[in-house]
Amino acid sequence: MSINEPFTDLDIKTQETGFYEGYSLPIALISKISMTLLVLWALIWPLSANGMLASLNGTLLQGFNAFYIIAVGLFAFFLFIVAAIPSIGKRVLGQEGQKPEFSNFSWFSMMFGAGLGVGLMTFATAEPLGLWGSNPVVVAGDVVGGTQEAVQSAYRYTFAHYGFHAWAIYVMVGLSLAYFAYTRNLPLTIRSALTPILGRHANGIIGDIVDVLGVVATILGVSVTIGFGVSQLVDGVYAITGMEWLMNGAEAPAPSKVGLIVGLVIIMSMSIVSAVSGVGRGVKYLSNLNLVLSLILLLTFIIFGSFMFAMTTYATALVDYIIHFFSLSFNAYSPMGLAEFTASLPDAVKAIPAEDIAALHGGATGPWGSLSGFQEGVPASVAALPDAAALTAAIYDGATEGRQFGWQAAWTTFYWAWWIAFAPFVGLFLARISKGRSVREFVLGAVIAPALVCFAWMTILGGTAIDLELSGVADGAIRGASNSAKLFVTLENMLSGGFLSAITIMCVVLILTFLVTSADSGILVMNTIMSGGAEETGIKHRIIWGVLLTLVIGTLLLAGGGGMDALKNAMIIAALPFTFIMVLMMVSLGKAMYRDGLREKD
Repeated sequence: MSINEPFTDLDIKTQETGFYEGYSLPIALISKISMTLLVLWALIWPLSANGMLASLNGTLLQGFNAFYIIAVGLFAFFLFIVAAIPSIGKRVLGQEGQKPEFSNFSWFSMMFGAGLGVGLMTFATAEPLGLWGSNPVVVAGDVVGGTQEAVQSAYRYTFAHYGFHAWAIYVMVGLSLAYFAYTRNLPLTIRSALTPILGRHANGIIGDIVDVLGVVATILGVSVTIGFGVSQLVDGVYAITGMEWLMNGAEAPAPSKVGLIVGLVIIMSMSIVSAVSGVGRGVKYLSNLNLVLSLILLLTFIIFGSFMFAMTTYATALVDYIIHFFSLSFNAYSPMGLAEFTASLPDAVKAIPAEDIAALHGGATGPWGSLSGFQEGVPASVAALPDAAALTAAIYDGATEGRQFGWQAAWTTFYWAWWIAFAPFVGLFLARISKGRSVREFVLGAVIAPALVCFAWMTILGGTAIDLELSGVADGAIRGASNSAKLFVTLENMLSGGFLSAITIMCVVLILTFLVTSADSGILVMNTIMSGGAEETGIKHRIIWGVLLTLVIGTLLLAGGGGMDALKNAMIIAALPFTFIMVLMMVSLGKAMYRDGLREKD
């Protein structure tokens, strides 16, 4: 039986003349208007914006936590399956015999820089240290946080957040876009990946909405990344210069609003210049520099850090991660509401005032505390009950699922939402630089290879920080520092003198180049989507979107009181609709690969 030819008559109408020449007017205007309204809202009513975003974010996490977790697990397993199938894995993303545009070194360095460069600089030490103190195993009471016994579970979740799952999110989008763009000659834009499902509807308003959601998710995903990176950049400049105006002067100094805005303007100005120069020049050269400087930093930690501790941790953590891969992919915890919590209480406790039960619920389901901390903070009505210690221990134990849900929603789901919001940008960028590579090469090269490098970063840098704390050398200084300052405090406990100053300066340069690479790549990707998939777009629109991206980041930083809360909440909200689109992408790509296989047999 013959198979009908696939739908490839995708027609994204673009303007032929005027200011928006070469761009889709609906996508450009809807994207700009929605971002402008967000900026104005955050500028005029910053407290209202922050509060409403936080409330909506909490509601969405309650309802969609399991959806995020299971969807990401499905992405990872789907990609490994298509790479393993011989007939699919060998297909070239392009015309038969087409060669890759970039060398393996440039391909990997651009992929690495765009995907996780800034995140690794901020979280290579902060992530393992944070998970060392709190993760689902610690929350369940199986081990005590901050001890030698907690290292294994800390790295299990570190590897989950920065490993195969994270890169599978990017590659799910990237492979879908590359497959339809280079094997079916469709435009390199989000809606192309849904043509097997949407058909001719991809040409209308539905297709426009899909692309707009990709642009909005990209803006907010890049914004969070830049926000974290700017904070660390300010910390690094402060470590070098000691300029007080960069920090807020609190007991635990954090970057000031002025410092954040100045750093943001510098970064985004450089990003716009790089974006104007295009992928083949600015982005490629900066990415190559990033990888070289990253290797120098890694070598510094190998020589002067806790390398044996790191390598032992790497080996055991990798095995542990693979053993728990299935449960990490699909084990979604459920929230414990007040009514469910109240029903589980012993009869003696049910008789206490309702406000005290609510206080118990908050303490028992809070993911960051401990049993001793919970018992110290129980209301007087509970402390006065006979055998209060045993009662409160039973209450705390009964709320384990609620604590684990709170932890997962605040940590793992936040990461999945971050990577998903980042996925239109990284995925389209990966597709743009991967023409001519096979499906198997793309999956293995963009899921497994960068994940293994991320694991090395996390164990060598983060393992050194943990070892310095375990040995007592750091004496709590690293754990007590802000996330953006942990790398620099680790270096201060590891090095001294002129070499410390030189490495700190190099780190600041590396953070700066990673930030510029992420931002300029994001600007190029947004313009590609809005131009209906054109790989070369107008310079003036790259500048305009660079300015708008700067305004979005700056206003949301200010709306969050000079912090990241408003940015993170906005990003998680924007990631949800794009998660649904990614699930449809997976179904669409599976359908296309299957039917293309049948056509090859005819």
